[in-house]
Amino acid sequence: MKPTHFLSKIQLAVLILMTNFAAVYAYAQEKAADLKVDVDVNKGGGGSSADWMSNPIVWAAGALILILIVALAARGNGSRA
Repeated sequence: MKPTHFLSKIQLAVLILMTNFAAVYAYAQEKAADLKVDVDVNKGGGGSSADWMSNPIVWAAGALILILIVALAARGNGSRA
């Protein structure tokens, strides 16, 4: 009876090929073209409509509301008939 190998030759060839493609892909990401694009993300004046999202009180209140909703949903109504 012939012993079976963990990886056949075809599987090994495919594995080596995929590894080489992954290495080439990773190397291609290492150096990008220097396009020197200047992007201004501060459009408008000081009163942007997205300023409220950077406020830590808003994040804390949102987290508290989310925790309360999850707690109420997990509690359920198993004791009611």
